Amino acid sequence: MLISEYLAGRNSISVSTGGASPYNRDGSVHESGEAGSFAEHLKNSLGSKEVEFSNHAIRRLESRKIDVSENDRIERLNKGVELAAEKGSEESLILVDSTAFIVSVKNNTVITTVSADDLKGNVFTNIDSAVIV
Repeated sequence: MLISEYLAGRNSISVSTGGASPYNRDGSVHESGEAGSFAEHLKNSLGSKEVEFSNHAIRRLESRKIDVSENDRIERLNKGVELAAEKGSEESLILVDSTAFIVSVKNNTVITTVSADDLKGNVFTNIDSAVIV
């Protein structure tokens, strides 16, 4: 799967229409309304923000034929970014299996990627941490 296909699928939004809103104008919940599903959705969407990919990183993924959808790489990459953020990192090398991701932790964005074949002989600079997941 190409990264562009993965990102297109991930960014698709499903919208459903239903009855009247369970919320009052001031944001409070009607006594008979069920706001739990909206509140849960909002909490989940804020708490589970996935890492984004810069245009440069997308080009590198495609040129190096790196499939981020296999072996739960995205989930592990997100976990690595979370771990780096907990330690206060700003720019981190995150190693998922044998693929290296350089990530701007503060922006939650992958800057570039390096495949296993290209790892030897590389020097990674301007990073303040490395996470292996």
